[in-house]
Amino acid sequence: MITRLQRKTYGPTLQEGIRPIVASGLAALGLIFFLVPGDVQARTSPDSFADLVEALSPSVVSISVAAAVPIVDRPGFGSPERQNPFKGTPFEDMFRDFFDNENRENRPRQPNSAIGSGFVVSEDGHIVTNGHVIEQADVITVEFHDGFRTEAAVVGSDPKTDIALIKVDVDEPLVPATFGNSDMSRVGDWVLAIGNPLGQQFSVSAGIISARGRTLVGAYDDYIQTDAAINRGNSGGPLFNLTGEVIGVNTIIMSPTGGSVGLGFAMSSNVVAPVIEQLMDYGETRRGWLGVVIQDVDTQISEALGLEDVAGALVSDVPEGPAMDAGIESGDVILAFDGTDVDDTRSLIQRVGRSEIGKSVPVTVFRDGKTMTLSVVLGRREDAERDQLVPAAYGTEEPATGTVLGMELSALDDTLRETLGLDLEQEGVAITGVDPEGEAFSKGLREGDLIAEVGQTAVRSPKDVSEQIDISRDAGQRSVLMLVLREGTQRYIGLSIEDE
Repeated sequence: MITRLQRKTYGPTLQEGIRPIVASGLAALGLIFFLVPGDVQARTSPDSFADLVEALSPSVVSISVAAAVPIVDRPGFGSPERQNPFKGTPFEDMFRDFFDNENRENRPRQPNSAIGSGFVVSEDGHIVTNGHVIEQADVITVEFHDGFRTEAAVVGSDPKTDIALIKVDVDEPLVPATFGNSDMSRVGDWVLAIGNPLGQQFSVSAGIISARGRTLVGAYDDYIQTDAAINRGNSGGPLFNLTGEVIGVNTIIMSPTGGSVGLGFAMSSNVVAPVIEQLMDYGETRRGWLGVVIQDVDTQISEALGLEDVAGALVSDVPEGPAMDAGIESGDVILAFDGTDVDDTRSLIQRVGRSEIGKSVPVTVFRDGKTMTLSVVLGRREDAERDQLVPAAYGTEEPATGTVLGMELSALDDTLRETLGLDLEQEGVAITGVDPEGEAFSKGLREGDLIAEVGQTAVRSPKDVSEQIDISRDAGQRSVLMLVLREGTQRYIGLSIEDE
């Protein structure tokens, strides 16, 4: 039997005196117990959330829509850009209701169905909700806690975070909610969700933060996981901390039944707030753009490059853009951005995205065993995506074959370039076969891939590849870094060379 003692706080002397007595007594009864250390005070829940809920309710709204296309209330992502990423996994069924758009046209029409929630962020009528709540809506109706109803217009929406901003016209100032710093929230903190679950307007549920930093779909994801009851209709509603600040926007649940099972996810306020500010100012997002293709650093890549830590973002390609202009090169490892250490690709993407367009920021990179700091003037990601800026390709050499590290290799000639669908100016060494039992295969290398660099040196034949591996081995390295191209994209792969 396992039990936990819930005890009052006594004075130090009395506490120290009774601990061994209680412990020995329970031990004699065969009970296992846990005592909270004397210097740790557990936070207790409030007797009631009623005062806080009463103060926050005027900021929360219920949202219903009338649409010319079928609409289904679901706490997920309606945008085609956010298809179910869990297909083929044990989680596919859990997320089907939230991501599946394949049968939308066959669903029954719901001309005026209460489908979501939202919250006021300005006195003049700006309201935050989820993008999937108001997508394709012809008429959006907002209802306040006091029963007042009015129509709203869409200001802007961001498919990458599923966040939308709408606005109502009002004669008197509204009561706005305020964003808190979600990074200050801790696992175990109490939170409140207020919204419109299953059409039950202005329902309140309480729970704790179960986890932070969850990534479900996109590069900008930073979800707070909570066990507060979140159901269909809570989408777009606020997740409050106990100081009354919004630390998340309730967006999605994981459930095998479609109802709450204690796995709810709210997009963190530190992601949402900058998006809302940009939508309010411009009606669209304006994210910073560094202009690099990056990948995470693993242990072998770290060893191959001589890094002290497994951290940073490895630059695998540099298309035309801010990074190229600043002198960042393929093979650099970005260690810090604008004075903040870079842990991995996700942290870099999020920091760049939140940065001001046109801002000159210091970027610290690791190159050839040394660190250097370059100044980069950030561009705009949306412009780069619209212009479809892509990495440049490579260049040619005499035919030759060989087998290295479980890979069958061949230098490029015009015939092989044509067979592989490559440009006539493409350079590198083609992989024409991979041992399915080898490390190269397990790392994702496949027939048709092209090795452009080994040890950050350009290669044009299997002999070049072998020589660069020997150089790395002679230098005492346990891994070698390869730059591999596939269908216009390139990526670094670290392979072990100790046993070759």
